[in-house]
Formats: sequence, C-alpha cells, structure tokens
Amino acid sequence: MSEELLQNNPIEEEGAPAWVVTFGDLMSLLLCFFVLLLSFSEMDRKKYKIVSGSLAHAFGIQRETPVFDSPKGQKIIAKEFDQAIIINKIQDKLVKPIIVEIENNFQELKDLIEVDVSENQVAIRLMGETTFDLGKAEIRPQMLPLLIKIGALLKGTRGEIIIAGHTDNLPLRGGPYKSNLGLSMARAASVADFLLKKASIEPDKISTMGFGEHRPLATNDTTQGREKNRRVEIILTM
Repeated sequence: MSEELLQNNPIEEEGAPAWVVTFGDLMSLLLCFFVLLLSFSEMDRKKYKIVSGSLAHAFGIQRETPVFDSPKGQKIIAKEFDQAIIINKIQDKLVKPIIVEIENNFQELKDLIEVDVSENQVAIRLMGETTFDLGKAEIRPQMLPLLIKIGALLKGTRGEIIIAGHTDNLPLRGGPYKSNLGLSMARAASVADFLLKKASIEPDKISTMGFGEHRPLATNDTTQGREKNRRVEIILTM
C-alpha cells in the first residue's frame, strides 16, 4: 500500500471514544438521582434505608451516621382494648376474691371497705375503725384474716405495693403519737410489716406513706366524713 493511501485513510483506533466514559458516569448519576426521588415519593422508610445504604457504598462514603426511627404511636382502640383486658384480669384475680371475703366474713364492715379499680392501680381502702382503734397503730385482731387474704392475693401480682395511712383532722390527746402525721405513718408501717411477715411479700415491692389529715376523702365536719378519712389504703400500682 502506498504512502498516499495511508495518508488519505488513517487507521482508526479501536474501542469507544473518550466522551462515552463521561456520558456513562452522567447517566449513572441521573439513574441514582431518579431512584432517590422515587424512594422519597413513596415515603417507605425501609426502602429509603436500603437505597441510602446502597448509595453510600456505591459512592464510597466513609462516615457512618446513626439513623433513628421516629417514635411509633399506638392505636387508641387497641390501647383501650388492652387496658380493658388487664382490668378484667385484675378484677378476676384480686378484686372478686376480696369482695367475696368481705361478704362472707366482714358483712358488718362492708360499708367501710372499698375496692377501687382504675387504669393504673387497684386501691383497697380500710376506713374508720376497721383496722385500728382511735389513736392507736396496732392492727385489730378481727381484721387479721382479711389482711392475710389480701396479702396472699398481692403476693402473686406484679407492680409496687404502697401502704398509705390517713387520719381525720381532730387533734390527738395523749398517747405515743404527737401528731396525726406520725399516727398515719405508724399505721401504714404496721400494715406493711404484717404483710411482709405473714404474706412473705418481697420487701422491695412495698413502700409506706403517711399523709395525716392532709388528703381527706370527705369533709371533716361530720362524723361520717371523719370516719371515711380515717383509713389505710393498700394500693397496687401497675
């Protein structure tokens, strides 16, 4: 072949031209961009995390930033349904046996014993002179069987047990206690000590409180009101 032909027909280099590489990179970036837009438009957190992780590995991102899930809400219907189930179970295992015990053996005191069930707690109120004589902190012997029954039922439950003592607003006259607050604390301690010994409840589950006359249930202006205010409450919190 002559030199003139070679000059007129130069030998072309093999392979794609150099601009194709740049074009391929551009198309890859556009593809990733549209995939990212698609993931955002669907608002699928799981898919977003997968895509973002893939992009991080693809572009060689070295820094890792922890991703925190947003708080998950609870459906109101499901929550109320679950609470109703819990309350029903507590009533079957704790409340009903106590009511039966009161009806059978403490008929004369049933008006002064209340069992109140709410969403987060069960409160057993022993009012008036059901548990203690006036001005004293020694448990009356006739109330011991009921406290033993209550302790046995509380032993099989979860949650904290609070023993709270309350009094009316009449000042104390004589005796070892100088104030209603001190008397209420001593009464709460007596009940707690009895439950620890007779029901073998774990000590870390029981706490005591004394409020004196500062948290009345009823008016202190009547005999009936003061009788309700003189009480010991056994509270199971859930």
